[in-house]
Amino acid sequence: MVKQGDRQLAQFTKVVTQKDELRELMGKPSQFAVKKVISSLDEHCRTLISLSPFLVLSTSNSEGHCDASPRGDHPGFVQVLDDKTLLIPERPGNKRVDSLTNILSNPRAGLLFLIPGMGETLRINGKACIVRDEELLQRMAVKGKLPLAAVAVEVEEIFIHCAKSIKRSGLWSGNLADPLPSAAMMLTDHMKIPGVTAEQTEARLQDGYANRLY
Repeated sequence: MVKQGDRQLAQFTKVVTQKDELRELMGKPSQFAVKKVISSLDEHCRTLISLSPFLVLSTSNSEGHCDASPRGDHPGFVQVLDDKTLLIPERPGNKRVDSLTNILSNPRAGLLFLIPGMGETLRINGKACIVRDEELLQRMAVKGKLPLAAVAVEVEEIFIHCAKSIKRSGLWSGNLADPLPSAAMMLTDHMKIPGVTAEQTEARLQDGYANRLY
């Protein structure tokens, strides 16, 4: 039986709990998989980052509670300061600041860069902090608006992740779910705010997309 906090996941009867058991189950990585990890941003990494309009920022707090947050903008929105340092602009959002709060208590971060149409992804792990250096924020201004802050990441390990997951998912096939669920309806049902309708939620979403991207 596995415990997660105070919750017991009793429905599972075969749970892997030891590293040796996990390694026996999954096998050992090939030399190809081990050797691909590097510790600084070479020309190939810089090129991929300059072409990427989207990444996922993964963080956890000091208690291990995790968060994975999307970050997106024009290709190359992430600044490469040197071969060990990245800068991710923090644009206006919902003010939950889950990622930033996590970084304050646990300065570790994982990044996953995607480029539309490309199966391989770029993974980066390292140390993170929140910065407000105006000169750096000026570099990331869009339409005259500076980001509120930026997440600086000191690179520790980098590697290319193979395209198997993207190929299995058909992510770039362009075939959307039919019918697509309504985000406004889902949000309204989740929030359960008295008097708030799906139409009002939709209007709020569209206003934010039109007027508060930067």
